[in-house]
Amino acid sequence: MTAGGDERGLLVGCPRCAEPVGLEAGGVRADCSVHGPVPALWRAAQPAYDAFGALLVAADGFPTYLPWPLAPGWRVSDFAYVAGPAGARATMTCCSGSSELDGPVDLVVVTEEPATGLGARVAGVAGDPGPDLGRGRPAAHVRLDGQSVALWPLSTSAADADFDRSVVVGEAHGRWLWLVLRPASAMLLLGDDQSFRDVAAAGPALVELEFGGPAPVW
Repeated sequence: MTAGGDERGLLVGCPRCAEPVGLEAGGVRADCSVHGPVPALWRAAQPAYDAFGALLVAADGFPTYLPWPLAPGWRVSDFAYVAGPAGARATMTCCSGSSELDGPVDLVVVTEEPATGLGARVAGVAGDPGPDLGRGRPAAHVRLDGQSVALWPLSTSAADADFDRSVVVGEAHGRWLWLVLRPASAMLLLGDDQSFRDVAAAGPALVELEFGGPAPVW
């Protein structure tokens, strides 16, 4: 991630890693020191209403999901989108709060076109889900703009042995939908009645959202 921000309150980086990048003309491509030319990731420098509004404008209709309604005491602590020549390729939001059993909790939602790499980076895994995803019983079902979406667990044991997070992945509207919860035990908060909304069209209701860090490390 580069050190400087732009007038929207967003920082540019690589969707696949945290290494420094250079921004190419047009703001939709970046040059990563590890991955070479990549779609530009734009992430909030500080979680705030104005920067979130700028993200929704820049994403230009690409879905941006939040748990809805946001529970009392929870706040939007991070957000990002991945640009591309043909429009946005991914969006990410993080909501942070607490539960009596888990203490501080982060819930990250990523929706992305295949092979973008942002979901895998946030989840701490090597890449997109493999062909085995979808076999067996789903770990959860959530409601996405009123439709039920099945989510399957994705193991993180190959990435580390800390088991500090739960990762579930599914497919919605031809895109990957990733949910990453920290700590791992917070997965129990994800009941089948959990609803998510594309807030791009939420309008005045966004004014009621609370924003604040710290943002999770990914």
